[in-house]
Amino acid sequence: MTDKVYPSAKPTANGGTAAPAAVNGGGNPAFPANKAQLYNTTRPAYRPRPPVRRRHRRGCCCSCCLWTTLVILLLLLLAAIAGAVFYVLYRPYRPSFSVASLQLSKFNLTDTAFTSSFNVTLIARNRNSKITFFYDQISVKILSGDVDIGDGSFPSFTHGRKNVTSLRTVISSSNSPFPDGTDISALKSSFRSRNLPLQIQLETKVKAQIGKIKTKKLKIRVTCDGIKISIPTGKTATTATTSNVKCKVDPRIKIINWTV
Repeated sequence: MTDKVYPSAKPTANGGTAAPAAVNGGGNPAFPANKAQLYNTTRPAYRPRPPVRRRHRRGCCCSCCLWTTLVILLLLLLAAIAGAVFYVLYRPYRPSFSVASLQLSKFNLTDTAFTSSFNVTLIARNRNSKITFFYDQISVKILSGDVDIGDGSFPSFTHGRKNVTSLRTVISSSNSPFPDGTDISALKSSFRSRNLPLQIQLETKVKAQIGKIKTKKLKIRVTCDGIKISIPTGKTATTATTSNVKCKVDPRIKIINWTV
């Protein structure tokens, strides 16, 4: 019995045989092809780009700063409008002071102490027609240069609208010692020339009433400078010329540990 030989490829239409399919090389893959051959796993896998992160924090900070600035500007504008309306309605003026008279009846000086006696009259004016001032007790200090040569006080009082009030007090001291370390060389020179340069300094707290509204108390200092007076040689008091004396009123605002 003879064996049958089968051809390795199908005959072509022209009688030839088809070329064998390439395996694991060039050309088309052998059939049936597996999934790796179909999708060509040798190509790199597609990886989508990660989404760009938006900078939300920076945007929130910018927006917050913008709104804060707008709110501050709005508050400043409202405060300016309220101040303008208040000024138009009430026309506020600071209280003013002047020295009506100053007499020196006694002044003696040693190296360690002094004796003095002053009669002081001040005029307080309230020019406001709708504002009343309330003063606490007023402390009075008389200075010659930087040396304190007299201390006293005025009582508390109410300063009515469109009112002028006269304040009188006597400031006297007997053998009052100078604080340690006080330089009195300039005071000695003035004493020898029998002519004292003086300054009056007042300190108090004041609050205002506008209609039914009362403000908080504010500390003020009044300084009256440019006074000169002769030292008496006998029992007759000398009087200072006060026509050119000006008094300055300054608020004393305390910020932490500083007073301005």
